[in-house]
Amino acid sequence: MAYNFRPVNRDQLYLLPPSLRDGLPEDHLAWFLIDAVEPMDLRAFRSKYRADGWGGESYDPAMMVTLLLYAYCVGERSSRRIERLCLEDVAFRVITANQKPDPVTIARFRQRHERELAELFTQVLRLCREAGLGKVGVVALDGTKVKANASLAANRTYDAIRQEVEKMLREAEATDREEDARYGPGRRGDELPEELRSRQSRLERLKACKRRLEDEAAREAARQQARIDERKAQEQATGKKRRGRKPKAPDPSVDPAAKANVTDPDSRIMKTRQGFVQGYNAQAVVTEDPLIVAAAVTQDANDVGQLHPMLQQAQANLRAAGVDKPIRAVVADAGSWSEANVKQAPADGPELFLATSKEWKQRQAWKDAPPPRGRIPKGLSLRERMERKLRTRRGQAIYAKRSQTVEPVFGQIKTVRGADRFLRRGLAACDSEWKLLCLTHNLLKLWRRVRERSATLPFECTVAGLA
Repeated sequence: MAYNFRPVNRDQLYLLPPSLRDGLPEDHLAWFLIDAVEPMDLRAFRSKYRADGWGGESYDPAMMVTLLLYAYCVGERSSRRIERLCLEDVAFRVITANQKPDPVTIARFRQRHERELAELFTQVLRLCREAGLGKVGVVALDGTKVKANASLAANRTYDAIRQEVEKMLREAEATDREEDARYGPGRRGDELPEELRSRQSRLERLKACKRRLEDEAAREAARQQARIDERKAQEQATGKKRRGRKPKAPDPSVDPAAKANVTDPDSRIMKTRQGFVQGYNAQAVVTEDPLIVAAAVTQDANDVGQLHPMLQQAQANLRAAGVDKPIRAVVADAGSWSEANVKQAPADGPELFLATSKEWKQRQAWKDAPPPRGRIPKGLSLRERMERKLRTRRGQAIYAKRSQTVEPVFGQIKTVRGADRFLRRGLAACDSEWKLLCLTHNLLKLWRRVRERSATLPFECTVAGLA
């Protein structure tokens, strides 16, 4: 019996030289990113390299930027994984032109250019605007907790941190005395002992934790003194003593039970629906498309102080991207509600639609009472006026867009692409990583828009029209 199988000859040579162009279809994400990065202004990247041709060869910044953007788009952020894929994956090999940067090179490039990578955000927004994305009539603001590259178990009390710092400093001093006796005063031995060399970075982090707790205690004491001074000034102006308990005298000492994380001192303990995590509060402003027009990472556990800074960032990014249309309305959940936020809103700014209670309570209120009609009654507080506006048919329709925009974006980034934990440490590094995640979200939206257009036009013509 003779089987009719295709031959498997792994020693067969190519009859013609192979081309990278044959490896991927023309509408693949890798080709799109290569074409999208080409017109970007990368002078800030290149300025950090020597321009005289001396020294060892470096990888082209345009190639490295494209490599990182593609890796983040497909949910790969590990430098070691990226290196392996540059050998095994066709798309990665096309982007690198069959080069294989090692993990240290990838990690150092990301670290060295973290500010420049974050600043690509507005350039990507400009490309999205050229494609017709970015409906800025109504935007939604929200925050999500992203785990830090640190464990809850790494939190230490102020007393424990202070004692460990003092112990390590005593050990270092003893080592210095021993080396002075062995090599003479002012002379240096070969290197620090191994046990101290490996603990040097830990000592720096412990000192950072100690400084942070002391600074927070000093700021709290200053705020308490300001409250006392304000109360005293009011009593002197009115000639009457205020009722109620007098504020306590400021205490600049640190609470011995106050905690800080010795792995990532910038991270904070955050409350989520699944419990407490060590992490950061990642913010995003999202349009109806949905396109992210502003992104930032904060250490604040709640969102109440992020409303106006994030809106200002969104408006600045839109202006930089050439978007002339203003934001007309802003939607946010109860985490952003405060009377101060409503009072600080400029008269010519976007209209605010801020929930004043949790989602289930708000939906229940909408079911229990019909939408209000007619003029707004006099004498309502700011909270009551906001609740009434959200109960109107217009308010319900606008607020409903929040669950259709910003929440799915967080789901796509954290669940679909697996970015529920930062890989880097420190507020600035995590902020850069979050912006990189958000701009790659926008690139994926842009790529899908280009593919839709290429159904009627050639793909290369569609991409060229964005440059």
